[in-house]
Amino acid sequence: MSSGLLASVQNLFASLLGLARTRLDLLSTELQEAMAHFALGIIIAVAAVLLATLGLAFVGAAFVLVMAPEQRLVATAVIALVFLAAGAGLGIVLQVRKRPRIFEASIGELQRDQDTLAP
Repeated sequence: MSSGLLASVQNLFASLLGLARTRLDLLSTELQEAMAHFALGIIIAVAAVLLATLGLAFVGAAFVLVMAPEQRLVATAVIALVFLAAGAGLGIVLQVRKRPRIFEASIGELQRDQDTLAP
């Protein structure tokens, strides 16, 4: 094998390794961003749900207290149904909510690499 061909092969492998390293760096950055975004989203969601639940609990307690004693059981049942409906609605909203696609930039870069290298 001639030294020119060997040098070309070495340069090709060096380029491929550099390309792989760049893509892995990008993937690592995206993973860190996704984890931070997920953690922040969880913290905000939990805080919002706790505060909303506490507020609804106080409203419900006030509602029960203003009712006549013989109607308090019905009022409590109605409030419980409202809480269950709110919980179900929140669960549906969280399931339907569009989440950002993880590794989208890395996938796009790899697709561009593939398109560039394709004959």
